[in-house]
Amino acid sequence: MKPLSLPPRLLMGPGPINCYPRVLSAMSQQLVGQYDPSMTSCMNEVMALYRQVFKTDNRHTILVDGTSRAGIEAVLVSCLEPGDKVLVPVFGRFGHLLCEIAERAGAEVHSIEVPWGEVFEPEQIEQAIREIRPKVLAVVQGDTSTTMLQPLEHLGEICRRYDVLFYSDATASIGGNPFETDAWQLDAVSVGLQKCLGGPSGSAPITLSDRYVDVVRKRHHVEAGIRENSHQSGVGSRIRSNYFDIPMLLDYWGEERLNHHTEAASMLFCARECAINLIEEGIEPSIARHKRAGDAMLAGVQAMNLVPFGNLKHKMHNVVGVEIPDGVDGEQIRQQLLLDFNIEIGTSFGPLKGRIWRIGTMGYNARQDAVLHTLQSLETVLRRAGHKLSGGAGVDAAIDTYAGTAV
Repeated sequence: MKPLSLPPRLLMGPGPINCYPRVLSAMSQQLVGQYDPSMTSCMNEVMALYRQVFKTDNRHTILVDGTSRAGIEAVLVSCLEPGDKVLVPVFGRFGHLLCEIAERAGAEVHSIEVPWGEVFEPEQIEQAIREIRPKVLAVVQGDTSTTMLQPLEHLGEICRRYDVLFYSDATASIGGNPFETDAWQLDAVSVGLQKCLGGPSGSAPITLSDRYVDVVRKRHHVEAGIRENSHQSGVGSRIRSNYFDIPMLLDYWGEERLNHHTEAASMLFCARECAINLIEEGIEPSIARHKRAGDAMLAGVQAMNLVPFGNLKHKMHNVVGVEIPDGVDGEQIRQQLLLDFNIEIGTSFGPLKGRIWRIGTMGYNARQDAVLHTLQSLETVLRRAGHKLSGGAGVDAAIDTYAGTAV
């Protein structure tokens, strides 16, 4: 077999995206033992760095080895015991994912829904909390299936009033949209690296409040073979997953370094570099860069006689949904972009499958040349497919947006 050599794709879909070069370099570091002082020092650095990323003082800020879904599952399976009530506001595919994982944990799942392309008002969520009295409110901040961003800033206060744990997955949004863990009174947050953080999928940073940890510590368990007389078992039921058992993960990341698994060292180095890259740029400048790129892409597609999907008041900065125009084969357009121009854009799921494209501007790809190259290439394939547009209008609109001269 020949050495692996992949085509030079420009990933302008809803994620994953092209990694920052410095992140790829960090992943190539040689390994050390998992208890080597340089390794445990790196773990401590990662915890401190992600406190800044999450904007939190939470002591319990760690990585879960696995894709972003691993972080979701760890948070939910560790705090939900069979029969516990959880409320999930669903406004896209990934709300349904939270329901599925909670159901598999044995929870009594209640969901409320709005049409795809909309988000919830705080009053809708408060009414459901008042009626259901859940243990946990679980909500996605940015759902790339619909490109919508759910406002979270008022939900923490509501959850505290009703003594509900407040969890959000922010995989698709953090680093490119505002996110305030402590200010918004979140109890648990999980993310992945493959969106605005500019890394590959495979590591899931999470942050946990003391309030959340107090709940899951009641289910604390230490495996036979490493258990010592000083270890105390919790009074709650044993967490159903060994790998995603957060109390055991906290023992591993804590001062005792109690063996749980062999840390995915290359992903640790990668996650460290993603956080450093964001912090060096500045979180607010990074959000502003993603907004500029997203605004330019939106202006460009609108100028090409394309209709954006959903309520634009609540659109994520880093991805835009585009209605596939009548008379155009959406999959053929995507294939031509991929094979002729080396550009990938996404389709969607469920009721939006075959109805919209999703075009991302995230991380390393949230830059002017990537936006302009994508718009110019999309214009070419659309024009050749018979879509009526004004030549150069998309690129001109994006350039004007970047220059601050858009009307």
